[in-house]
Amino acid sequence: MGYPTYLRCPKCSATYNTNLVRNLCDCGSPLLVDYDLVGIEAGGFTPASLVGRPADMWRYWEVLPLNDRTNLVSLGEGFTPIVPLPKLGAEVGLPELRMKDEGLNPTGTFKSRGAAAGVSKAKELGITRVAMPTAGNAGGAWAAYCSRAGIDFTVVMPADTPEINMLEAHITGGNVHLVRGLISDAGRIVGKGVQRHGWFDASTLKEPYRIEGKKTMGYEIAEQYRWDLPDAVLYPAGGGVGLIGMWKAFNELEALGWIGARRPKLIAVQAAGCAPLVRAFDAGEHESVFWDGAATVASGLRVPKALGDFLVLRAIKETDGYAIAADDEAILAAMERTARVEGAFICPEGAANVAVLPDLVRRGVLKTADRVLLLNTGTGLKYPSAVRRPEFPVLAADGEIL
Repeated sequence: MGYPTYLRCPKCSATYNTNLVRNLCDCGSPLLVDYDLVGIEAGGFTPASLVGRPADMWRYWEVLPLNDRTNLVSLGEGFTPIVPLPKLGAEVGLPELRMKDEGLNPTGTFKSRGAAAGVSKAKELGITRVAMPTAGNAGGAWAAYCSRAGIDFTVVMPADTPEINMLEAHITGGNVHLVRGLISDAGRIVGKGVQRHGWFDASTLKEPYRIEGKKTMGYEIAEQYRWDLPDAVLYPAGGGVGLIGMWKAFNELEALGWIGARRPKLIAVQAAGCAPLVRAFDAGEHESVFWDGAATVASGLRVPKALGDFLVLRAIKETDGYAIAADDEAILAAMERTARVEGAFICPEGAANVAVLPDLVRRGVLKTADRVLLLNTGTGLKYPSAVRRPEFPVLAADGEIL
C-alpha cells in the first residue's frame, strides 16, 4: 500500500478520496495530493533509505500517489543530471550557476515525469480513455505513456503547434486533432469530448496527479545538493506545474525533517509575448488575467492563463521569489549562446532562463555568491525551427577545405 491520504483543495480546504476518479474541487480549484507523512517516516523513508534505489523518479515511491506498485507505468524517467555552466556563469557574474537538464528524460522533456505519474494513477483508477489539450510536449509524453499502459489517448493541439510535437503524439499512438486557435480553444473542445465520449480530462491541473510527477524535480534537487537547497531556482513557467510541484516537494521535505525552513527563491520566467504571471506579479495580484494575442517562439510558454496561477504566485511570494520575461530575440540568442559555449542544446523555454540572468543580476534579485539552478525543461532537438540556419558551403565531391 502507498501513502496518499486524500486530495485537498488549496482554496476551500475540501477533501476528496484518492481512490475515486476526480478532476477539480467543486469550487473549481485544482486539487493537491496529501500524504501520511507520519506513516511514511515511521516506515523508514529517510535519506539513507535512498541508497541503492533505481536512479529514476520512482526512488521517491513513498511520496508518489500510487497504492499498488503493479500499476506503475515507467520509461525510466527522472533523476536527470545537474551540470555546471561555468562559462555562462562567468559572463553574468554567477560562478555557482548550474542547470538541471530535463531534456534527458525518455520523451525529451520534463513532461515525462507528469505523464508517468498521471498515467500510472489513471491505470490504478481503471481509466481507459484520456484526452488533453496541449500546445507543446505534453501530448507526445502522454501518448507514449498511455500506449505503454494500454489506455486510449486523444490530444487536441493548436494548428500552429510545432510539427515535431504533432508527429510525436501521432507515432506513439495518440489520436491527434488540430484546432485553428489557442490552447484555451483546444481545452474547450476537449471539454465537449469529455461530455460526449466519456474521456478523462488530463488538462493541466484538471488532472491532480501530474504535479506529483513534476514535484520529483524538487526531491532530486534536494538530494543532488545534499539536502542543502540552492539559493535560487529559475523555471520557465507556462502552466507553472513544475514550479508548484517543487514548492510542494520542499514543503514535504521540511515536514519529513530532511531539510530546514530555508527555500530557494522560485523565479518564474515567461516570454514577453505571453507573460500573464509576470504582469500579475508586478501588479501584486494573486491571480493572473487572460493574455490576449499570446505569441512566442517558446511554444510551451504560450499559456494565456494558467489554471494554477494563484498557486504559482503563492509559491513565488512564499519563497521571496520573482517573475520576469524575455523577448523572443533574447531567447533565441540565449539558446544559441548556451549551445556554443557550454555544448548544451537546450529548448527555447530553458533558454528563457539564460536570457533573463543579466536582468536578474542588475536588479539585485541574484547575487554573485548565490548558487543558482536553471531548469532546462527539454532538449533543443525538438525545436528545429528555432535554430537559425546559415548558408553552409557546398563542396564538390572532389573538393577540399582550404
